[in-house]
Amino acid sequence: MPPYDSESSDEGEDYTETNVLLGYATKDTTGDSVSHLGGAPAWIDDKTAPSGALAKCKVCNGLLSLLLELNGDLPQQFPGHDRRLYIWTCRRKTCRRKPGSVRGIRGVRIAKGSSTKIQAKPEKREVAKEQEPQPKIGASLFGATNSAGTGAPANPFSNPFSTNSTAKAPANPFSSASSSEKAAVASPPSIEVTPEQALDEASTTLSETFASKVRLSSPSAEQPPRPHEPWPVESSFPAPFPRYQLDAEYETLDAPSTPQIPENARMDIDTEGSGSSGGKEDKEIFESSIDKTFQKFADRVGENAEQVLRYEFKGKPLLYSDRDDVGKLLAAHSENGMSSNVKVTTTGSRGGAGLPRCQTCGAERVFEVQLTPHAISELEADETSIDGMEWGTIILGVCSKDCKPSDVAEGEVGYVEEWVGVQWEEVASMK
Repeated sequence: MPPYDSESSDEGEDYTETNVLLGYATKDTTGDSVSHLGGAPAWIDDKTAPSGALAKCKVCNGLLSLLLELNGDLPQQFPGHDRRLYIWTCRRKTCRRKPGSVRGIRGVRIAKGSSTKIQAKPEKREVAKEQEPQPKIGASLFGATNSAGTGAPANPFSNPFSTNSTAKAPANPFSSASSSEKAAVASPPSIEVTPEQALDEASTTLSETFASKVRLSSPSAEQPPRPHEPWPVESSFPAPFPRYQLDAEYETLDAPSTPQIPENARMDIDTEGSGSSGGKEDKEIFESSIDKTFQKFADRVGENAEQVLRYEFKGKPLLYSDRDDVGKLLAAHSENGMSSNVKVTTTGSRGGAGLPRCQTCGAERVFEVQLTPHAISELEADETSIDGMEWGTIILGVCSKDCKPSDVAEGEVGYVEEWVGVQWEEVASMK
């Protein structure tokens, strides 16, 4: 079994725990009415839906089917933001393995005043000799229990995706807290600054020429609206996949064990030159024939075989392969590490996580969630055809700033398309 770095562990326990939160499909009620696998989408509010263009496959222009809807509220990262993530797929066989057949959408509503607050600079403090350990983002987001007991809810078996009824901000990214509650999360003192005040200050401290340029380059208050295509009626979509609620818990991995050699074992050493050379060559040939990235994916997922998704905002994806375009793009920034036979070239258009930058605001994109193969088993449980979905994993990268469309006002809902990387099952070559 491959070794894994332990994020936290209990003394005397034979497992390790990571920062990755795993999602499991269930038909039972979990208390979370938003997050689900399959089914039909629900929008942040009943009045605003995405443009209907986002509902279509880029290959055949047919309507897509929902794979995942996830409540992505992150009150500590983005106070005052309502967030939802959606992953869609085209079910036509002819569209598989083609860019645009799987799409991702991020919905966001930013409470009024949240984006115009400038945080006051904290007072300088002496650097402590020992840096305090960083808290798990999952513990603060989901309220999930870890092996050390930190962040543990009153009931260790309670669903971390359910609505948090405590007085503090919800720890669960799939919770249903209001924007006002999220905006009330403890934060440094803020100063309200209006665009007019910022411009007036610029004109008094900078040259008039520069101030004039600022005014001229400022976006117009009345921007032409983006072409918005009505979202299709539900009856026009293909029959949806079965709907499952989501349970969650932190990923735990069996601690690697050192094989014990029996005391009565005897080892014969081949001193012949030909035998030694042959054994070395055989070992090299065997190792070169193994897809180590896929093997690590299979081993890691296999330890919690019923997981349907892996979640860690600003975490690292677990690659299915390092041989396709997605693998080559993300290999250096993945859980698998970088393979010796993969070259990754970085360009100015890529963010720090190897992902293309946000097309809306230009900020870096970061990993947030990926689907795993067991999701196919759940979604196609009632299918009788053998021509099912063929992906190994679907990776969603999102804007690190959680931006909104420029023509959407504060307090209103907007939807943007995010980056989706699909790693397909490898087709065995015919010999």
